[in-house]
Amino acid sequence: MRGQLLKLRFSLIITFLCFGSLLTSLIWYNYNVEPHRLPAPKKNLSSLSEPCKSCTEVMDKVAQSNTEISKKQEDKPEENREGNNKAAEQNSKISKNQEDNPQKVKVCNDKAVKQNSKISKKKKDNLQKVMEVIHKAVECYSQTWKKQEDNYQKLRSNLSSKCHGLEEAIITQNNKPVGSEIVYDGSKKTLKVTPELFSIFMKDHPFSNKTLDTCAVVGNGGILINSSCGETIDSAQFVIRCNLAPLGNGYEKHVGTKTDLVTANPSIFINKFGALNGRRRPFVESLRSYGNSLLLIHAFSFSAYTAASLRAIYTIEDFESPIRPVFLNPEYLKSLHLFWRSQGLRENRLSTGLITTSLALELCNNVHLYGFWPFSNHPHDLYPLTNHYYDDIKPKKVHAMPAEFDLLMRLHSQGILRLHLGDCPTGGK
Repeated sequence: MRGQLLKLRFSLIITFLCFGSLLTSLIWYNYNVEPHRLPAPKKNLSSLSEPCKSCTEVMDKVAQSNTEISKKQEDKPEENREGNNKAAEQNSKISKNQEDNPQKVKVCNDKAVKQNSKISKKKKDNLQKVMEVIHKAVECYSQTWKKQEDNYQKLRSNLSSKCHGLEEAIITQNNKPVGSEIVYDGSKKTLKVTPELFSIFMKDHPFSNKTLDTCAVVGNGGILINSSCGETIDSAQFVIRCNLAPLGNGYEKHVGTKTDLVTANPSIFINKFGALNGRRRPFVESLRSYGNSLLLIHAFSFSAYTAASLRAIYTIEDFESPIRPVFLNPEYLKSLHLFWRSQGLRENRLSTGLITTSLALELCNNVHLYGFWPFSNHPHDLYPLTNHYYDDIKPKKVHAMPAEFDLLMRLHSQGILRLHLGDCPTGGK
């Protein structure tokens, strides 16, 4: 065993000696024998290409620019000091303004508070006025209504002598001959009556020398929802409706279906039927529920409405609809505006509801109003109401509805017309 260990040690010593000899030979070779290399070419600066010369020029300019920048930087401490002084002065002013700002902010806040107080007071006053009108309406409506014939005849006579609704409310070939001018009631523009336009006008006024017994003027207020007033409305001799309000889809029970005259604001032609520039059948189909009633179009309020109104009439003719289109006379509207102004109503433009009510007061011995309630709560139970019985689109601020309603309530309390603000009993008026 010991002999084997001696042999192993001897073998390792021999191996190390051989490896050391080989390593020594390699080191000696690397340091004493050089490989054969080609001699390095000598650089000639005169042989530089033109691009390199350009690079040199650029580098020289950059170096010169850097030198100038360094020189400016050496001079800059003074400039910086002066700039810092100006900045410090400006900051001092800002700080001073900031010190003064609390007072200025206080003044501004006081003004804002005062302005908000005025706005809040105005809203509060408006709300108070509305509540006063509602309270007055409920109080008046709670009393037994009775027609006052003297009051009615006096107002009717005065209205007829000033406005001549039975002869002038609708444009006819008698009151607007060829060559005459139509003055728009919403602007100072005029339109000359041409033979083509004249041919569209109704020959005679449909209400001349005519007095009806009972008229129902149907507004579109949300108060008609679940009112069950349809049968009562349809029992009237003459029924007037406003702005092509829908009569189907279950509304019949509450608003009725009978129609003798229905108004149409030209904005309906424009907004709902694309100004009748495209498909026209949907417009004609929307008129079916009104049968052969008069379609009273306010075509001459603004000139932009005239073209759409004429297309509506041509569409009715082309599709042979039984409805009878007529034009509202802007001269009648002007005289009507002056009349109600003399009665205390301060409003730039009258609503369709008041216009048709005015016409009914000249035309009918007994005038009943339905759906005239411009408030968002029911007068009796105060539950919320939609703006219209068919949608909740809010009205534009063009008409003073509460002011008009106050006027109608006065006429109701004077026994001149009758407002219906509740549910209707079935089987009668």
